[in-house]
This record gives sequence, C-alpha cells and structure tokens, in this order.
Amino acid sequence: MSTVISVEHLSKTYRLGQIGTGTFTNDLKVWWAKMRGKPNPLLRIGETDPLLTAKSAKAAKEELNLGALSGLRGSKNREDDNTIWALKDISFTVEQGEVLGIIGRNGAGKSTLLKILSRVTAPTSGKIKVKGRVASLLEVGTGFHPELTGRENIYLNGAILGMNRREIDRKFDEIVDFAEVEKFIDTPVKRYSSGMYVRLAFAVAAHLEPEILVVDEVLAVGDADFQKKCLGKMGDVAKKGRTVLFVSHNMGAVQNLCRRGIWLNNGHLAEDGLVIDAVSSYLNSKTIQQGLDISSRTDRKGIGKVHFEKVEFLNKFGQQINSIMSGTELCIRVYYNAPCDQHFQNARFSIAVEKNGISYFVASTEMTEKNNIKILGSGWIDCQIPKLPLASGNYGLTLFCEAGGAIQDWLENAVILPVDGGDFFGTGRIAPASHEGKYVLVEHKWDNYAKYGTSDA
Repeated sequence: MSTVISVEHLSKTYRLGQIGTGTFTNDLKVWWAKMRGKPNPLLRIGETDPLLTAKSAKAAKEELNLGALSGLRGSKNREDDNTIWALKDISFTVEQGEVLGIIGRNGAGKSTLLKILSRVTAPTSGKIKVKGRVASLLEVGTGFHPELTGRENIYLNGAILGMNRREIDRKFDEIVDFAEVEKFIDTPVKRYSSGMYVRLAFAVAAHLEPEILVVDEVLAVGDADFQKKCLGKMGDVAKKGRTVLFVSHNMGAVQNLCRRGIWLNNGHLAEDGLVIDAVSSYLNSKTIQQGLDISSRTDRKGIGKVHFEKVEFLNKFGQQINSIMSGTELCIRVYYNAPCDQHFQNARFSIAVEKNGISYFVASTEMTEKNNIKILGSGWIDCQIPKLPLASGNYGLTLFCEAGGAIQDWLENAVILPVDGGDFFGTGRIAPASHEGKYVLVEHKWDNYAKYGTSDA
C-alpha cells in the first residue's frame, strides 16, 4: 500500500468580521492610502478610520509592512480575539484503499479539513500532499452548474476529474440508474429537489472512478434507503483499492464503513486509531450532565417514603456519560431520598426500558441474587448491564420501588436513555435501528449503597 494523502502540521485560521471592500480595485485604493498614511478614501463623510484613530499613520504603515495580508491569512506572530483556529497542527497519513472516518462536534474542523484536501481552500500553514484524482461531495450539488441539465453536469464533472467523453459514456447509464433521476436527466438541476440533487451528485462522484472519494455530511439529505445504498457504494469503491474519506455524525454509519477513525476536537487531532476507539472517546467526551434531576417530578405514584431524586449513566470506567453504544457496558445509577429513620428489609427496585409504548425489557432486583435490598435512609442503587442489547434510538426509563409491602415510588418515563449504534454482534457491522425487537432478555446485576448505614444484604 502506498500513501495517497500526507498531512503535515496543517493549520487554518480565520479572522472574524468584514474582510475587504467587495472589489479588488477598492481594496488596492484602501491599501495604497494606508501605505502613505492617508485616510481611507472610501469612508463616508463624518466617518473615521479606526486604525488611524487608534494609532499614528507611521504605526499603521509599520503594521502593514509586516504583513499586509495577515488579516486575510491569519497572523502567525499575533493572535487576538478575532482569530479563530479552525485547524491547528494536524498531522496524519492515509494509505491507498483505506476508508477513514472523520468525526467530531460541529465546528471541530472536519469540513475545513476536507475543503483543504479537496483544494477548495488553502491552509494557513503546513503541507498537504494528495496523490490521485479527488472527487468531493462537500455540500449538496458541489461542482454542479444550476443552469445545466443533469446530463450536462455529469459530463462537466467528468471533465473536471480529467475523464474523456468515452469514459463518461461508459459510466453514464450506471450513474443515472443509481441516482434514480432518469425522467429528469434533461431538466436543469436548479429545478431538482435537494434529495434529487444529492443523489445525482453522489452518483457522479462515486462512479467516475476517482482515486480518492471525499464525502461530507451531505448524505443526511437523502432518505434512509438511499443512504444505505450510498454506504454500500462507498464500500465497493474501497474494495476496488480506492480511498474514501467519510465525515458523518452517524456513529453507526462510521463504524459500519470505516476501520480507522480520526476524532477532531476544537481544531486539534484528539485521536487517530481504530474507529471503535475513536468513536468511544468522542462519545465519552461530550459535555456531561451532572445527573438527571427528577426530584421535582409530580407525576408519580406511591406513598413516597422512598423518593427517586436523580439518575446517572456511567460507562465501564465509572465515568458519567450522556449516551451509550449498543453492546457496551452500562451502569444506571438511581439516587433515592428516604428519611434516616426509614428502614426497609426487603425492598424491590426495577427499571423498565420502553419505547413507543412497548416495554423492551425490565431489570429487577427480584430476578437476581441481590433480591433482598435493605434501605437504611437515603442512598443510591446501581443497575449494571454488561452488554446493552438495544439498537440506536432514545428509550424511556420507568423507575419502580416497593418496600414495606407497599409501592413507595413509581415514575414512568423518568428519564431518556440515548443509545448510539454499536457493533453488538462483534461482526464489524452495526445493526440499524429498524432491527429492534419487541422483547429483550438482558443479563444484569445489582448493587446498592446506603448513606446512613451498611447495606449488606
């Protein structure tokens, strides 16, 4: 395998605020006036030049001589509040035939990185080397001319990729069939819906045999069936020895398609390795809520001597998380409040996992060895699930406590458990949400802690 993409110490900065006057001629007039220490010739009557009022003309000239274009490209020697680092000191390589997933929050620098690799924008500093033809799908209709028909745009994009007419002719029917726009192929693309636009754009980018295929989040525009078809096509492209760079917020799709993942965080390369590790680190890095407070909920049943207060989700390392991947270890920690003089010998706790009115499974203390829970005042109880058997989606948790022969607290849909798709079966493939079953039996165990005494059962 040979290296097709090499990125060395890549950085990109932007300056906030208005840049330039709108025309190159006016920019030159302003620059020449400032070089001579003169006021801005484009200012309206009564306006003042903020640069010249804050500094002398000599100081302004010295700053311009140090780098007249520093405001456009970002200054290496000086940073201020108006300088934004979209990328900072990024280095990595990509081998031929590799499928690389790039993940991170909005604003992390993912799209900026792809634009630089696609030669859409230039870096502020650093080096990139790209070997081979690059087909980019960075936004809906990238490279399309709205006045041209779908047919004409296919040939235009092929020519941009360096293909001759005979090569495009050979692929034309396959592109149209994949995009499902045969009836509209001679219609100007400006009249296409966003879904039609992205279907044709992806079909062109994937079928015209680029050495490197770059795909941003645009597949979110298509419907579920088309997204599945696109993922399959990208897999086929990779099997033919071509390279794919894939950006998505769908962690299931990233894990399904990619073996390697890069996690960008605030413009920095936070992790580069196996995609499962990069995704796990990214998900665990999300801003953690300090427990889900349910103490003020009034839509509950029971006599209330034991009162549910808060819920936390923990990963296998005991760290608080906001969401969990299918097939990974989860601990649901439920805090309860009970007066210190309230002692119960055989309390029963349960958690029902539900969605759309269907109960997927119930975890209960009476089904495990921890079936004689003691309540000695306030405390918490942990439900530990070693391998979460849920596909991606949001699930409601209903909490239940019975003690002293009576229902103490019963709170339906107390909190929402967000689940991200994961490799539950260990096959390298992510089960889609449509594969959810109506009933699930799950292995689990319980443990508890009492604030006002020992909790030995």
